[in-house]
Amino acid sequence: MDDTVFPDPITLGRALAERIATQFAAARADGRRFVLGCPGGRTPVSTYAALAELVTGRDLDHVVIAMMDEYVLDGPRRLVDAAEPYSCRRFGREHIAGPLGIPDDRFLVPDLETDYDARLAELGGIDLFLLASGASDGHIGFNPPGSPSDSTTRVVALAEATRQDNLGTFPVLGSIENVPRFGLTVGIDTIRRLSRSAVMVVHGAHKAEAATRLRAARTYDPEWPATIAADCQEAELFIDQAAADGPGAREAGDD
Repeated sequence: MDDTVFPDPITLGRALAERIATQFAAARADGRRFVLGCPGGRTPVSTYAALAELVTGRDLDHVVIAMMDEYVLDGPRRLVDAAEPYSCRRFGREHIAGPLGIPDDRFLVPDLETDYDARLAELGGIDLFLLASGASDGHIGFNPPGSPSDSTTRVVALAEATRQDNLGTFPVLGSIENVPRFGLTVGIDTIRRLSRSAVMVVHGAHKAEAATRLRAARTYDPEWPATIAADCQEAELFIDQAAADGPGAREAGDD
């Protein structure tokens, strides 16, 4: 992947938002739909905030937001209530769909009854998939280390490191015991097969290992699932200086 280093997350987010806004406009001029694949969590927040500012007042009736995942509760198995502060649906509505003025019929989230991959394929795939890597184990969506390369949207048991990362994202959960143990997530093959382009976003000193592994990635490594970005079409890596300056990160990007 080509990588670009930015001084900080705000600058990174602004640059990525400008690209997305330009692609929105180009799709509208061509009279075609634009599907934006979106992760939840802390990593893309600066991008979403900048994008909302850039497209204020624009008609986005051709834009579809496709989220990556949602928490699942067990016994009986069901999606977490969308009103919960840690719900991915709530995050998507508050940070993406709401500020962009995207209604629910163009705000897609995996569910337990629908073939999500088929639904995305019917839309023509995802024009731009924004991606993020877990800091401690390289999870992408909720895909844990060891995820098969041919995996599609499914329920997975969340790795302990993923649950710890998610506790940092949603401190309202209070303790690791309150973090759900299962998640419904797009698969590794979903990301690779259905994305027309992808940008992996990594920022912060705590993501130095992620930056190292992703800059060195040449193909998918199941030990660090976020490396699937290397197999995506037109894939790029956007990182900030803090992540780039982490131990070994600069050397990994120089080969």
